[in-house]
Amino acid sequence: MDFRVYYEDTDAGGIVYHARYLAFAERARTEAIRSLGIPVIALSEQFGLAFVVRDLTISYRMPLRLDDVFTVSTRLLELNAASCTLEQIISKSGKLVASLNVVLVCIHEEKGLPARFPPLWNALLSKLSADM
Repeated sequence: MDFRVYYEDTDAGGIVYHARYLAFAERARTEAIRSLGIPVIALSEQFGLAFVVRDLTISYRMPLRLDDVFTVSTRLLELNAASCTLEQIISKSGKLVASLNVVLVCIHEEKGLPARFPPLWNALLSKLSADM
C-alpha cells in the first residue's frame, strides 16, 4: 500500500514522528486483509472476535520527510490457532525505511480472552504468506 507523508505526520523538523509509522502499518494491515476479499470488521460482525496487538517491534533505518511517497508491504510469517505474526516493510524508492514484526491475537470481544481463528479467517490470513 502506498502512502504520502503529510504535514500532520511530521514533527517540527519536517521528519515523520516515530509513532506515525505504527499508524501507517495499521492501515496497511487492514487494507492487506481487505484486499483478500473480507474487511476486518467482518471478524467482529460474524464471529464476535477481534484482533489485538500483543507484541510489536520496529526498527527504523532512515527517516521519512514531508511529501515523501512510500510503500508498506505486509507478509505473514507465522499462523497459529489464535495468533499470527506479520512482517511489515516500509520502503521508499526501493530503500528500507523501517521494518516491523507484529504479533496479532484473536480474542472474544466480550470476554477479552484468546479465541481460535475461524477456518475462513485461517485460510484468508494464509494468503498473506506470499512473498512481498
